Amino acid sequence: MTMPLDGIRVIDLTMVWAGPFGARMLGDYGAEVIKIESPRQWDMLRSLGLIPRDEHHWYNKSAYFNHNNRDKFAAALDLSDTRGRDVFLKLCAVSDVVVENFRSDVMDNLGLTYEAVSAANPAIIYVSMPGHGKTGPEKDFVAYGSNVEQLAGLVSLSGYEGGEPMKTGFSYGDPMAGTALVGAVAMALRQRNRTGKGCYLELAQRENLTMFVGEHIVDYSMNREERPPIGNRHPFLAPHNRFPSAGDDRWLVVSCESDSQFAGLSAAMGMPELATDERFATNAARKSNEDELDAIIGGWTSVRGHYEAMHLLQQRGVPAGAVLTAPELLSDPHLRSRGAWVEHTHPDAGTWEMEAPPWRLSRTPGHIRMPAPGFGQHNGYVFRELLGLSEPDLEALYAAGITADDPDETLHR
Repeated sequence: MTMPLDGIRVIDLTMVWAGPFGARMLGDYGAEVIKIESPRQWDMLRSLGLIPRDEHHWYNKSAYFNHNNRDKFAAALDLSDTRGRDVFLKLCAVSDVVVENFRSDVMDNLGLTYEAVSAANPAIIYVSMPGHGKTGPEKDFVAYGSNVEQLAGLVSLSGYEGGEPMKTGFSYGDPMAGTALVGAVAMALRQRNRTGKGCYLELAQRENLTMFVGEHIVDYSMNREERPPIGNRHPFLAPHNRFPSAGDDRWLVVSCESDSQFAGLSAAMGMPELATDERFATNAARKSNEDELDAIIGGWTSVRGHYEAMHLLQQRGVPAGAVLTAPELLSDPHLRSRGAWVEHTHPDAGTWEMEAPPWRLSRTPGHIRMPAPGFGQHNGYVFRELLGLSEPDLEALYAAGITADDPDETLHR
């Protein structure tokens, strides 16, 4: 089946979440993604998952790693050695994109800057994803999604009224940067198609996440007002909150943007008189009496299942959604009907379900083509078939530890 990125080869040097997730989506839509790991410094996600170290190929069984690295090939290459860097540059010469998400100075220290790589291939698109960018006073700071959230301003907006700032619990910096990577690469490929020239592309995770709090920055720049966290409520609209539902720790979210939507909510609850009650007849009145209104709504939702209440309200044109847990997402009838989950088999990790590629193209749809690679699984393909290395040269790389079929486990036990 033809796919949007057929014929595009991506070298993936990234680790953990942001870069691997973005490169995975490129693979989901047809790119040939080759993940490069050092025999001694491999993706730390292989070591997560509490997998017993005495299991055969335990480093290929991490669900976290396998989720972020499907639809990729893998080769082992030590870039700290000159011979490894030479092989890497040969691979760049026959590739279209290289992506790295190391600390800002790592690729510079290795001598693998954009200038060095573009000398091997002037058409290469070179993407750096440093947490804080390649310049500026904090460029060398270590970054993970959890602390990027703080520095991007997201945590200052998250929390309950009168309480302390709260992390989202999801490390948004990583998946947001990974998603942005896909768009950035698509733009760079389009530009290359027009000009024939490659480019250097910097995607700082901190700045990327800051763009997601833009409305608050605009608010402050215009009104000089710093709005504190307000939990699940809205600065102007009411009702706008989460409400308890029947069952253990089950919830429903309701948000009314207009008087007509509130009238629909009132009718669905069997209390149409609320729509003309002077306490709730207008949004301003509802906001002034929000505590009382939330208590009334909560009384109605608490004796109904969150799915049941959601459907009753949606039928009346009221924006409402059940707060779904992970097990509920996997069994959700709507997602099931749309094929959002795909059964997937990994030769070492077994069979489970994961999400299908998110963007649905009518003529060139993405799909899961292959499981996440075992460590160094495609050394033969990369070094022999793509690069044409001779057997003596390849044997020398193995003998020197520059490549390997199995990782050095001594640092990961």
